[in-house]
Amino acid sequence: MINQIKNNIKKAVAVLMLAALLPACVNKDEFFLLPDTGGIDQAIWDNEGSVQLHLNRVYDVAMYQFPLQLVPDRYGVHYASDENYFPDGDANAKAALGLQGVLGNNDVRYTGNTYGGNPGQNKYWDIARCNDAIANLPGSNMVTAKKNELLGQYYALRAITYFELVKVYGGVPLPLTPQGGESIYDEGRRPAKECFAAILSDLNNAIVLLDGFAPNDADGRGKITKLIATCLKAKVLLYWASPQFNPTNDAKHPFQASRWADALTINKEAYDMCVAAGKKLMPNYLDIFRVEGTANTEAILVRTYSNTVPNRGNGTEQRVRPTSEGGSTGFPNTYFMPTTKMLDAYPMKDGKPLNTSTAFPYDATMFWQNRDPRFEATFATNGSVYPLSGNANRKQWTYNLAVGESSGVAVYVKRFSTPALTASASVYNSSVGGGSGMDWIELRFAEVMLNYADCLNETGNIAGAKDLIRQIRVRAGVVAGDADYGLALAGSTAQLRNLILNERQIEFAFENKRNSDLRRSRTMHLLTGNMSKLEVQLVNPPVGSDQKDKKVLEDPTVPGGTTLFRETLNINDKATYTKYFKNVIITNTTYLPYNVPEFHYFYTFHNDFVSFGNKILPTIGWAGGTFDPLD
Repeated sequence: MINQIKNNIKKAVAVLMLAALLPACVNKDEFFLLPDTGGIDQAIWDNEGSVQLHLNRVYDVAMYQFPLQLVPDRYGVHYASDENYFPDGDANAKAALGLQGVLGNNDVRYTGNTYGGNPGQNKYWDIARCNDAIANLPGSNMVTAKKNELLGQYYALRAITYFELVKVYGGVPLPLTPQGGESIYDEGRRPAKECFAAILSDLNNAIVLLDGFAPNDADGRGKITKLIATCLKAKVLLYWASPQFNPTNDAKHPFQASRWADALTINKEAYDMCVAAGKKLMPNYLDIFRVEGTANTEAILVRTYSNTVPNRGNGTEQRVRPTSEGGSTGFPNTYFMPTTKMLDAYPMKDGKPLNTSTAFPYDATMFWQNRDPRFEATFATNGSVYPLSGNANRKQWTYNLAVGESSGVAVYVKRFSTPALTASASVYNSSVGGGSGMDWIELRFAEVMLNYADCLNETGNIAGAKDLIRQIRVRAGVVAGDADYGLALAGSTAQLRNLILNERQIEFAFENKRNSDLRRSRTMHLLTGNMSKLEVQLVNPPVGSDQKDKKVLEDPTVPGGTTLFRETLNINDKATYTKYFKNVIITNTTYLPYNVPEFHYFYTFHNDFVSFGNKILPTIGWAGGTFDPLD
């Protein structure tokens, strides 16, 4: 009797949750006016305009966004890595890296903190929208070509949403039909293999249905096409073959020994399709996010933003800018503050790691010199040129106590800033707009190339993998040197595997891929040492009211006329630099060294999701865990 009551409560909650989805969106889409999906007149699905409104809302909630745009979606634990100093501001992120405390069952809420239908609140609401459309569109009287175009996008968006869930949890609940009435999902978490099969099935459907769909750039940028669906399928199969989901490299399941071969086939197909479609690397690495539309030959999957339309912008410009140019109060967001591990990941200009190149020696004091050109394209260091507010010659000063700037920020990330934008225009207000309006690029041709290179390497074609990496390094401005752009140092599959992982870290710097790459490769638990950052301090810092050294740098009466004296310094001369500045590595003493438990490669669902769901079991390794995420 008690079990029956509990089951009835669970069903009632599920029905209420589904019903709540509909009125929650009335202000967004008038499509959601009736109390439940089953009560919607089929004729509504015959109307292209109403379906397009519905699809637009699914894009809003399901499509990738700039980091930090949504809370709690992708917040905290989903950003944690050795790339940024972000854990400084988020307890769960610190725990995710083992730096302070450990994660508990309620600390990972990728399904959301609330049961609402707004972006970032719960991915199963996003899936519910797709399920409604996939169930109802096939029976509509809409013109077949238009129906296929819409349906294909729904399939791809559902695949994206499930893929993000599976990357975090392994096997997950897998409802593929609308829920309500007597149709209540009660199959619990499904095996990872079954989830991947469903994701691939959705993408295969999308590939077929979107054949010939070619939206124009004016109103179609950001929509999913056959090319995008194919690239997504290639990425999904890469994950299925990778150590996160294939930790024994098929030794445990010999019948699945074709995983890497399958991944290679579809990744080659995706690469070839991109080339045929005119996709190629942008000539200038720094332009990748600054150029939009058809002029950006590298962008594949994007989320569009606008700085003129309310609620269609993003706040990234303020998050990356220095205080003097409209940046967030105090300092840039710590997500965009590199760790020393991140700075050290960049090789020298000939592609060789730190301290291994004779042609381009490394100097820890002048750490920005002789580096892979992507270092300068990504970072603004003390005294370097950082164009903002239309000033092409503007220099960025990052030493502690610099006038008009924050202390403790030695290196700024400039990849997502807009040089022509003034300080006042960089401020984003969701009600009126503002900010840069820069599009977010979730998938670009360089990633397609590196995904393909990964598959080539794992199937024994080291030369083919190196050729793709070589193209990326040439674009970056790396020189051939005496070691083939540094590639000659990787003579085995294992060595090239490490090189590719490092290449991804610097090529996709702060594009929120490092966390996933460490998890996919099962290398996050191998992180060692303490999290640290760099600060630039004055050699003779002012004490009390004595501001002499600081004044010398910032006094326009010193040689240089009305220009601050610091602007006249040759910052690339070591004697000059060390006369005024010193680099100091700061390790937060409250942090423990990296200590990531291996069972964190798959998180567990939070307790209320487990309690209110049906047969939702916790993941092994976590409190009460019995579900194997790989089964």
